[in-house]
Amino acid sequence: MNLFRISWSNLKDKPLSSFLSGLLMTFGITIISLLLLLNKQLDDQFRKNIKGIDMVLGAKGSPLQLILSSIYQIDSPVGNIPLDEAERLTRNPMIKTAIPLSMGDNYQSFRILGTNKKYLDHFEATVGQGKLFEQNLEVVIGPRVAAVTGLKIGDTFSGSHGLDKEGEVHAGSKYKVVGILNPTNTVTDQLILTPLSSIWAIHDHGHEEGEAHEEEGHEEAPHEITSMLIKFRNPMGMMVARGINSNSKLQAALPNIEINRLFTLLGVGVETLRGLAIVIMLISGVSVFVSLYNSLKERRYEMALMLSMGATRAQLFGMLLLEGLVLALIGFGLGILLSRVGLWLFSSSVSEDYHYNLAAFGILPEEWILLGVAILIGLIAAALPAIGVYRMNISRTLAED
Repeated sequence: MNLFRISWSNLKDKPLSSFLSGLLMTFGITIISLLLLLNKQLDDQFRKNIKGIDMVLGAKGSPLQLILSSIYQIDSPVGNIPLDEAERLTRNPMIKTAIPLSMGDNYQSFRILGTNKKYLDHFEATVGQGKLFEQNLEVVIGPRVAAVTGLKIGDTFSGSHGLDKEGEVHAGSKYKVVGILNPTNTVTDQLILTPLSSIWAIHDHGHEEGEAHEEEGHEEAPHEITSMLIKFRNPMGMMVARGINSNSKLQAALPNIEINRLFTLLGVGVETLRGLAIVIMLISGVSVFVSLYNSLKERRYEMALMLSMGATRAQLFGMLLLEGLVLALIGFGLGILLSRVGLWLFSSSVSEDYHYNLAAFGILPEEWILLGVAILIGLIAAALPAIGVYRMNISRTLAED
Protein backbone atom coordinates (compact mmCIF):
# COMPACT_ATOMS: atom_id res chain seq x y z
CA MET A 1 0.00 0.00 0.00
CA ASN A 2 1.53 3.32 -1.10
CA LEU A 3 0.69 5.67 1.78
CA PHE A 4 2.10 8.73 0.07
CA ARG A 5 -0.02 8.21 -3.05
CA ILE A 6 -3.16 7.71 -0.95
CA SER A 7 -2.37 10.81 1.16
CA TRP A 8 -1.86 12.88 -1.99
CA SER A 9 -5.13 11.63 -3.45
CA ASN A 10 -6.95 12.52 -0.24
CA LEU A 11 -5.57 16.08 -0.39
CA LYS A 12 -6.63 16.41 -4.03
CA ASP A 13 -10.13 15.20 -3.15
CA LYS A 14 -10.54 18.24 -0.86
CA PRO A 15 -8.87 20.94 -3.00
CA LEU A 16 -10.46 23.95 -1.28
CA SER A 17 -9.58 22.99 2.31
CA SER A 18 -6.12 21.78 1.24
CA PHE A 19 -5.51 25.03 -0.64
CA LEU A 20 -6.58 27.15 2.34
CA SER A 21 -4.36 25.23 4.76
CA GLY A 22 -1.38 25.40 2.42
CA LEU A 23 -2.00 29.08 1.67
CA LEU A 24 -2.00 30.08 5.34
CA MET A 25 1.21 28.13 5.94
CA THR A 26 2.76 29.75 2.86
CA PHE A 27 1.87 33.28 3.97
CA GLY A 28 3.28 32.77 7.44
CA ILE A 29 6.55 31.31 6.17
CA THR A 30 6.86 33.98 3.45
CA ILE A 31 6.62 36.82 5.97
CA ILE A 32 9.05 35.28 8.46
CA SER A 33 11.54 34.27 5.75
CA LEU A 34 11.42 37.70 4.10
CA LEU A 35 11.97 39.42 7.46
CA LEU A 36 14.96 37.15 8.15
CA LEU A 37 16.44 37.88 4.72
CA LEU A 38 15.95 41.66 4.94
CA ASN A 39 17.28 41.79 8.49
CA LYS A 40 20.39 39.82 7.46
CA GLN A 41 21.02 41.89 4.33
CA LEU A 42 20.47 45.28 5.97
CA ASP A 43 22.49 44.33 9.04
CA ASP A 44 25.38 43.13 6.86
CA GLN A 45 25.39 46.32 4.81
CA PHE A 46 25.12 48.62 7.81
CA ARG A 47 27.73 46.79 9.87
CA LYS A 48 30.19 46.32 7.01
CA ASN A 49 30.16 49.97 5.94
CA ILE A 50 30.36 51.30 9.49
CA LYS A 51 33.30 49.10 10.47
CA GLY A 52 36.32 51.10 11.59
CA ILE A 53 34.48 54.46 11.69
CA ASP A 54 34.21 55.69 15.28
CA MET A 55 32.98 59.23 14.64
CA VAL A 56 31.70 61.47 11.87
CA LEU A 57 32.57 65.15 12.05
CA GLY A 58 30.20 67.50 10.25
CA ALA A 59 27.83 70.45 10.45
CA LYS A 60 25.31 70.85 13.26
CA GLY A 61 22.02 69.10 12.60
CA SER A 62 20.65 65.58 12.74
CA PRO A 63 23.41 63.13 13.78
CA LEU A 64 21.61 60.25 12.04
CA GLN A 65 21.36 62.26 8.81
CA LEU A 66 25.06 63.06 9.05
CA ILE A 67 25.92 59.37 9.38
CA LEU A 68 23.53 58.18 6.65
CA SER A 69 24.86 60.76 4.18
CA SER A 70 28.57 60.46 5.02
CA ILE A 71 28.91 56.70 5.53
CA TYR A 72 26.06 55.10 3.59
CA GLN A 73 25.47 57.82 0.96
CA ILE A 74 21.66 57.47 1.31
CA ASP A 75 20.64 60.88 2.62
CA SER A 76 21.28 64.54 1.91
CA PRO A 77 24.31 66.13 3.59
CA VAL A 78 23.65 68.24 6.67
CA GLY A 79 25.82 71.10 5.35
CA ASN A 80 29.43 72.10 4.81
CA ILE A 81 32.15 72.79 7.35
CA PRO A 82 35.42 74.76 7.04
CA LEU A 83 38.32 72.47 6.18
CA ASP A 84 40.80 74.32 8.39
CA GLU A 85 38.48 74.04 11.42
CA ALA A 86 37.96 70.31 10.80
CA GLU A 87 41.70 69.75 10.47
CA ARG A 88 42.36 71.69 13.69
CA LEU A 89 39.89 69.55 15.64
CA THR A 90 41.31 66.30 14.24
CA ARG A 91 44.90 67.03 15.27
CA ASN A 92 44.04 65.51 18.63
CA PRO A 93 46.49 62.70 19.54
CA MET A 94 43.54 60.38 20.29
CA ILE A 95 42.53 60.47 16.61
CA LYS A 96 44.28 57.90 14.43
CA THR A 97 42.87 58.78 10.98
CA ALA A 98 40.63 61.50 9.56
CA ILE A 99 39.25 61.07 6.04
CA PRO A 100 37.76 64.23 4.46
CA LEU A 101 34.65 63.96 2.28
CA SER A 102 33.12 66.50 -0.05
CA MET A 103 29.88 65.79 -1.90
CA GLY A 104 27.12 67.58 -3.71
CA ASP A 105 27.16 66.36 -7.32
CA ASN A 106 26.07 63.21 -9.11
CA TYR A 107 26.16 61.49 -12.48
CA GLN A 108 23.02 59.54 -13.42
CA SER A 109 22.15 59.52 -9.69
CA PHE A 110 25.51 58.00 -8.69
CA ARG A 111 27.20 60.30 -6.18
CA ILE A 112 30.47 62.03 -6.96
CA LEU A 113 32.57 62.03 -3.79
CA GLY A 114 35.67 64.11 -3.25
CA THR A 115 38.14 62.39 -0.93
CA ASN A 116 41.65 60.91 -0.84
CA LYS A 117 43.33 57.50 -1.00
CA LYS A 118 42.65 56.86 2.70
CA TYR A 119 38.97 56.41 1.85
CA LEU A 120 39.78 53.56 -0.54
CA ASP A 121 42.21 52.03 1.93
CA HIS A 122 39.59 52.10 4.67
CA PHE A 123 37.13 50.03 2.62
CA GLU A 124 39.95 47.88 1.19
CA ALA A 125 38.96 48.96 -2.31
CA THR A 126 41.53 48.35 -5.02
CA VAL A 127 41.74 49.52 -8.61
CA GLY A 128 40.94 46.65 -10.96
CA GLN A 129 41.42 48.54 -14.22
CA GLY A 130 43.41 51.68 -14.91
CA LYS A 131 44.94 53.70 -12.07
CA LEU A 132 44.03 55.80 -9.04
CA PHE A 133 43.06 59.46 -9.50
CA GLU A 134 46.00 61.87 -9.21
CA GLN A 135 44.91 65.19 -10.74
CA ASN A 136 41.84 67.43 -10.75
CA LEU A 137 38.77 65.97 -12.51
CA GLU A 138 40.21 62.47 -12.64
CA VAL A 139 37.86 59.85 -11.20
CA VAL A 140 37.79 56.18 -10.32
CA ILE A 141 34.37 54.56 -10.40
CA GLY A 142 32.83 51.64 -8.55
CA PRO A 143 31.95 48.47 -10.48
CA ARG A 144 28.22 49.12 -10.16
CA VAL A 145 28.67 52.60 -11.63
CA ALA A 146 30.54 51.11 -14.57
CA ALA A 147 27.90 48.42 -15.11
CA VAL A 148 24.90 50.77 -15.02
CA THR A 149 26.29 53.86 -16.78
CA GLY A 150 28.53 52.08 -19.28
CA LEU A 151 31.47 54.34 -18.41
CA LYS A 152 34.90 52.93 -19.19
CA ILE A 153 38.47 54.10 -18.83
CA GLY A 154 39.15 57.23 -20.91
CA ASP A 155 35.49 58.36 -21.02
CA THR A 156 34.58 61.87 -19.93
CA PHE A 157 31.34 63.15 -18.43
CA SER A 158 29.83 66.18 -16.72
CA GLY A 159 28.34 65.94 -13.25
CA SER A 160 24.95 67.33 -12.24
CA HIS A 161 24.63 69.67 -9.28
CA GLY A 162 22.96 68.15 -6.24
CA LEU A 163 22.08 64.52 -5.59
CA ASP A 164 19.22 64.41 -8.09
CA LYS A 165 20.12 63.36 -11.63
CA GLU A 166 17.80 66.09 -12.90
CA GLY A 167 20.05 68.77 -11.38
CA GLU A 168 21.88 71.49 -13.33
CA VAL A 169 24.75 70.03 -15.37
CA HIS A 170 28.25 71.45 -14.90
CA ALA A 171 28.75 71.52 -18.66
CA GLY A 172 31.96 73.57 -18.49
CA SER A 173 33.88 70.92 -16.56
CA LYS A 174 34.27 67.27 -17.47
CA TYR A 175 35.51 64.43 -15.35
CA LYS A 176 37.73 61.77 -16.88
CA VAL A 177 37.53 58.10 -15.86
CA VAL A 178 41.04 56.82 -15.09
CA GLY A 179 40.19 53.71 -13.06
CA ILE A 180 37.51 51.15 -12.17
CA LEU A 181 37.45 49.57 -8.72
CA ASN A 182 37.19 45.89 -7.89
CA PRO A 183 33.92 44.86 -6.18
CA THR A 184 33.98 45.05 -2.36
CA ASN A 185 30.26 44.84 -1.52
CA THR A 186 30.63 48.15 0.31
CA VAL A 187 29.47 51.67 -0.45
CA THR A 188 32.48 52.20 -2.75
CA ASP A 189 30.85 49.95 -5.37
CA GLN A 190 28.32 52.67 -6.20
CA LEU A 191 30.46 55.81 -5.92
CA ILE A 192 32.43 58.05 -8.28
CA LEU A 193 35.58 59.06 -6.40
CA THR A 194 37.74 62.06 -7.19
CA PRO A 195 40.25 64.29 -5.36
CA LEU A 196 38.82 66.98 -3.07
CA SER A 197 40.39 69.60 -5.30
CA SER A 198 38.09 68.51 -8.16
CA ILE A 199 34.99 69.41 -6.14
CA TRP A 200 36.48 72.75 -5.13
CA ALA A 201 37.56 73.54 -8.70
CA ILE A 202 34.09 72.90 -10.13
CA HIS A 203 32.10 74.72 -7.46
CA ASP A 204 34.51 77.60 -6.88
CA HIS A 205 35.41 78.31 -10.50
CA GLY A 206 33.66 76.04 -12.96
CA HIS A 207 30.25 77.75 -12.97
CA GLU A 208 31.45 81.25 -13.88
CA GLU A 209 33.29 81.78 -17.13
CA GLY A 210 36.55 83.62 -16.81
CA GLU A 211 36.69 83.29 -13.03
CA ALA A 212 39.94 81.34 -13.34
CA HIS A 213 41.99 84.56 -13.64
CA GLU A 214 41.61 86.19 -10.20
CA GLU A 215 41.83 89.91 -9.69
CA GLU A 216 44.94 91.27 -7.97
CA GLY A 217 44.56 91.39 -4.21
CA HIS A 218 41.58 89.00 -4.20
CA GLU A 219 41.83 86.30 -1.53
CA GLU A 220 40.61 82.83 -2.35
CA ALA A 221 37.65 81.71 -0.20
CA PRO A 222 38.46 79.11 2.48
CA HIS A 223 37.86 75.57 1.33
CA GLU A 224 34.94 73.63 2.77
CA ILE A 225 34.19 69.94 3.04
CA THR A 226 31.03 68.02 3.89
CA SER A 227 32.34 65.82 6.70
CA MET A 228 35.21 63.77 8.05
CA LEU A 229 35.29 60.07 8.93
CA ILE A 230 37.25 59.59 12.15
CA LYS A 231 38.93 56.54 13.68
CA PHE A 232 40.14 56.73 17.30
CA ARG A 233 43.38 55.25 18.59
CA ASN A 234 41.56 53.82 21.60
CA PRO A 235 38.14 53.99 23.32
CA MET A 236 39.24 57.13 25.19
CA GLY A 237 38.64 58.95 21.91
CA MET A 238 34.97 59.19 22.90
CA MET A 239 36.04 62.18 25.01
CA VAL A 240 36.96 63.97 21.78
CA ALA A 241 33.35 63.69 20.55
CA ARG A 242 32.00 65.16 23.77
CA GLY A 243 34.47 68.04 23.58
CA ILE A 244 33.60 68.87 19.97
CA ASN A 245 29.85 68.88 20.65
CA SER A 246 30.31 71.06 23.72
CA ASN A 247 32.93 73.55 22.61
CA SER A 248 32.73 73.96 18.81
CA LYS A 249 30.31 74.92 16.08
CA LEU A 250 30.71 71.49 14.48
CA GLN A 251 28.99 68.22 15.33
CA ALA A 252 30.53 64.88 16.25
CA ALA A 253 28.16 61.95 15.59
CA LEU A 254 28.88 58.43 16.82
CA PRO A 255 27.79 55.86 14.19
CA ASN A 256 27.39 52.86 16.52
CA ILE A 257 25.02 54.70 18.83
CA GLU A 258 22.88 56.17 16.05
CA ILE A 259 22.65 52.97 14.00
CA ASN A 260 21.76 50.91 17.08
CA ARG A 261 19.03 53.44 17.83
CA LEU A 262 17.77 53.16 14.25
CA PHE A 263 17.69 49.34 14.43
CA THR A 264 15.87 49.53 17.75
CA LEU A 265 13.15 51.67 16.18
CA LEU A 266 12.90 49.38 13.17
CA GLY A 267 12.90 46.33 15.43
CA VAL A 268 9.50 47.22 16.89
CA GLY A 269 7.85 46.96 13.48
CA VAL A 270 9.85 43.85 12.57
CA GLU A 271 8.83 42.04 15.75
CA THR A 272 5.19 42.97 15.16
CA LEU A 273 5.27 41.51 11.64
CA ARG A 274 7.10 38.42 12.89
CA GLY A 275 4.45 37.91 15.57
CA LEU A 276 1.72 38.27 12.95
CA ALA A 277 3.43 35.66 10.76
CA ILE A 278 3.65 33.21 13.68
CA VAL A 279 -0.06 33.68 14.36
CA ILE A 280 -0.81 32.99 10.69
CA MET A 281 1.25 29.77 10.84
CA LEU A 282 -0.61 28.66 13.95
CA ILE A 283 -3.93 29.39 12.25
CA SER A 284 -2.74 27.28 9.34
CA GLY A 285 -2.12 24.47 11.82
CA VAL A 286 -5.67 24.83 13.11
CA SER A 287 -6.89 24.77 9.51
CA VAL A 288 -4.98 21.53 8.87
CA PHE A 289 -6.49 20.05 12.04
CA VAL A 290 -10.06 21.00 11.08
CA SER A 291 -9.56 19.78 7.52
CA LEU A 292 -8.21 16.38 8.57
CA TYR A 293 -10.77 16.02 11.38
CA ASN A 294 -13.63 16.56 8.96
CA SER A 295 -11.92 14.31 6.43
CA LEU A 296 -11.58 11.56 9.02
CA LYS A 297 -15.29 11.72 9.82
CA GLU A 298 -16.20 11.59 6.13
CA ARG A 299 -13.80 8.70 5.43
CA ARG A 300 -14.61 6.54 8.45
CA TYR A 301 -16.19 3.82 6.29
CA GLU A 302 -13.28 3.90 3.84
CA MET A 303 -10.74 3.57 6.65
CA ALA A 304 -12.70 0.84 8.39
CA LEU A 305 -12.78 -1.02 5.08
CA MET A 306 -9.00 -0.61 4.71
CA LEU A 307 -8.53 -1.97 8.24
CA SER A 308 -10.72 -4.97 7.47
CA MET A 309 -8.63 -5.68 4.36
CA GLY A 310 -5.37 -5.87 6.29
CA ALA A 311 -4.19 -2.30 6.76
CA THR A 312 -2.93 -1.55 10.27
CA ARG A 313 -4.02 1.37 12.41
CA ALA A 314 -0.40 2.55 12.45
CA GLN A 315 -0.44 2.73 8.64
CA LEU A 316 -3.62 4.82 8.64
CA PHE A 317 -2.19 7.04 11.37
CA GLY A 318 0.94 7.49 9.26
CA MET A 319 -1.17 8.26 6.20
CA LEU A 320 -2.89 11.16 8.01
CA LEU A 321 0.45 12.39 9.36
CA LEU A 322 1.74 12.38 5.78
CA GLU A 323 -1.10 14.67 4.74
CA GLY A 324 -0.10 17.21 7.40
CA LEU A 325 3.57 16.80 6.45
CA VAL A 326 2.88 17.35 2.74
CA LEU A 327 0.89 20.52 3.45
CA ALA A 328 3.72 21.81 5.68
CA LEU A 329 6.40 21.07 3.06
CA ILE A 330 4.37 22.65 0.26
CA GLY A 331 3.79 25.72 2.43
CA PHE A 332 7.50 25.95 3.26
CA GLY A 333 8.62 25.52 -0.34
CA LEU A 334 6.20 28.12 -1.69
CA GLY A 335 6.94 30.45 1.24
CA ILE A 336 10.70 30.32 0.60
CA LEU A 337 10.10 30.94 -3.11
CA LEU A 338 7.77 33.90 -2.49
CA SER A 339 10.17 35.40 0.05
CA ARG A 340 12.90 35.40 -2.62
CA VAL A 341 10.55 37.08 -5.08
CA GLY A 342 9.79 39.69 -2.40
CA LEU A 343 13.50 40.21 -1.71
CA TRP A 344 14.17 40.61 -5.44
CA LEU A 345 11.43 43.23 -5.74
CA PHE A 346 12.70 45.08 -2.66
CA SER A 347 16.29 44.91 -3.88
CA SER A 348 15.25 46.27 -7.29
CA SER A 349 13.57 49.24 -5.61
CA VAL A 350 16.51 49.92 -3.30
CA SER A 351 18.97 49.47 -6.15
CA GLU A 352 17.15 52.04 -8.27
CA ASP A 353 17.00 54.63 -5.48
CA TYR A 354 20.22 54.00 -3.54
CA HIS A 355 22.21 51.56 -5.74
CA TYR A 356 22.60 48.99 -2.96
CA ASN A 357 22.41 45.34 -3.98
CA LEU A 358 20.47 43.25 -1.43
CA ALA A 359 19.71 40.30 -3.70
CA ALA A 360 21.42 37.45 -1.82
CA PHE A 361 19.11 34.46 -2.14
CA GLY A 362 20.93 31.77 -0.16
CA ILE A 363 19.15 29.75 2.51
CA LEU A 364 19.76 31.15 6.01
CA PRO A 365 20.43 28.85 8.99
CA GLU A 366 17.33 30.28 10.68
CA GLU A 367 15.22 29.10 7.75
CA TRP A 368 16.12 25.47 8.48
CA ILE A 369 14.73 26.07 11.97
CA LEU A 370 11.65 27.54 10.29
CA LEU A 371 11.32 24.34 8.27
CA GLY A 372 11.39 22.32 11.47
CA VAL A 373 8.71 24.53 13.02
CA ALA A 374 6.50 24.19 9.93
CA ILE A 375 6.86 20.39 9.94
CA LEU A 376 6.11 20.28 13.68
CA ILE A 377 2.94 22.36 13.25
CA GLY A 378 1.82 20.16 10.34
CA LEU A 379 2.47 16.90 12.21
CA ILE A 380 0.81 18.02 15.46
CA ALA A 381 -2.22 19.36 13.56
CA ALA A 382 -2.52 16.03 11.72
CA ALA A 383 -1.80 13.83 14.75
CA LEU A 384 -4.69 15.16 16.85
CA PRO A 385 -7.48 13.96 14.53
CA ALA A 386 -5.42 10.92 13.44
CA ILE A 387 -5.58 9.55 17.00
CA GLY A 388 -9.23 8.81 16.21
CA VAL A 389 -8.05 5.90 14.05
CA TYR A 390 -7.12 3.98 17.21
CA ARG A 391 -10.59 4.52 18.70
CA MET A 392 -12.43 3.38 15.59
CA ASN A 393 -14.75 0.36 15.94
CA ILE A 394 -14.45 -1.44 12.60
CA SER A 395 -17.63 -3.57 12.74
CA ARG A 396 -19.82 -0.74 14.05
CA THR A 397 -18.50 1.69 11.41
CA LEU A 398 -19.11 -0.78 8.57
CA ALA A 399 -22.58 -1.58 9.91
CA GLU A 400 -23.55 2.10 10.20
CA ASP A 401 -22.52 2.87 6.66
